[in-house]
Amino acid sequence: MKASSRRVRWGTISREQVVDAATRVVRAGGYEQMTIRSLASELGVSPMSLYRHVRDKDDLLDEVVDTLLGEVWRPRAPEDEWRLWVSEAADKLRGFLVSQPAALHVYLAHPVVSPSARARMEAMMRVLREAGLSEAPARRAYGAIHTYTLGFAALEASRAREARADHEADDLARQLAAYTTPKQFAEGLGYLLEGIFLSARAALDQGMRATGDRPDPLR
Repeated sequence: MKASSRRVRWGTISREQVVDAATRVVRAGGYEQMTIRSLASELGVSPMSLYRHVRDKDDLLDEVVDTLLGEVWRPRAPEDEWRLWVSEAADKLRGFLVSQPAALHVYLAHPVVSPSARARMEAMMRVLREAGLSEAPARRAYGAIHTYTLGFAALEASRAREARADHEADDLARQLAAYTTPKQFAEGLGYLLEGIFLSARAALDQGMRATGDRPDPLR
């Protein structure tokens, strides 16, 4: 990265400026090469100035990824069409993790409980509850969808790197790579959502029979 020609007076940099600069680097695909020292050089300050605001590179990446996630996670589908909404939300996260190596690094390193991640989880939980799931089944369903999405994205990103590095893959390798496409993700997610739907409907039917009421079908 090209160092700033002007040096900012020590102590004048803010955390917001640090995060904004790091976000620009990550957007450009340079997260792996980014260091506190290189970012300080870009901002025209000493590395110690950055350490007044962030613990380390991983602390900084957590906030950068939260910023980027907040821009992309919201589905366009209406919440009352729960399968479409959940499918789109999961696919948006998959695409985000595959396209942003920094995000995949953060999600694989530890549970992500940043503001944008919390907002996404709360929205999905709300949609699942409105679809007919009670609290505990909704949490288990969310966990299953999230784990599937994260695992698939990690494998898809890995296969993509391998494909770029090896242009002479044999037929079996190409067949295995086909299982990590967006189309395959959607198909697998469909199986998962159907299982959630059937489980929720069975639980609803059982509850209605116990009370003598007539069950209404889940949307």
